[in-house]
Amino acid sequence: MVEPTKPNELKEEAYWTQRYQEARTGWDIGYPSIPLKTYIDQLEDKTISILIPGAGNAYEAEYLWKKGFRNVFIMDISQVPLEQFAKRNPDFPKQQLLLEDFFQHNTRYDLIFEQTFFCSFVPTLENRTAYAKQMADVLKPHGKLVGVWFDIPLTEDMEKRPFGGDKKLYLSYLTPYFKPITFEPCYNSIPPRMGSELFGIFEKK
Repeated sequence: MVEPTKPNELKEEAYWTQRYQEARTGWDIGYPSIPLKTYIDQLEDKTISILIPGAGNAYEAEYLWKKGFRNVFIMDISQVPLEQFAKRNPDFPKQQLLLEDFFQHNTRYDLIFEQTFFCSFVPTLENRTAYAKQMADVLKPHGKLVGVWFDIPLTEDMEKRPFGGDKKLYLSYLTPYFKPITFEPCYNSIPPRMGSELFGIFEKK
């Protein structure tokens, strides 16, 4: 039985759909994030299950697919980026395009990629705690959360998403559920973001 959509889900879906329709996607660089691409290039097991929540145009998923990873799932609350991805990648399985609210998802994965997803939520204690818990819940035992987090001041303007944070703040949410393997400033950010990104690998406790 499908659970009824909550009012907040409808609001979030409408917000992000409008952003994509109006092409107000300043976080979208048009190709895979270099830190994540570098990590992907050293992955050897192409059978692992991978989720990219809040995937947007999902260039990382496109890169994974072309490298032979077949157990890749991309998720977004808005239909628009999923349709755009499907047009660019007609051979990608439609059942692996998930139009869902991440917080209602209950399948488990070996690896989750984070790319501006955490920073897309209104930065309340409730939202950020729920993010960390749900990330752990949808990972298999010893699964990994790998991603890039913005190392920028937290804006008070609710329309200026993605929201920021810093290393100490992110760790305060993640360490109850994850063991940090590495969490340091990106050495390979694109020039406009150099000095404003953190790359992290976290293992589920």
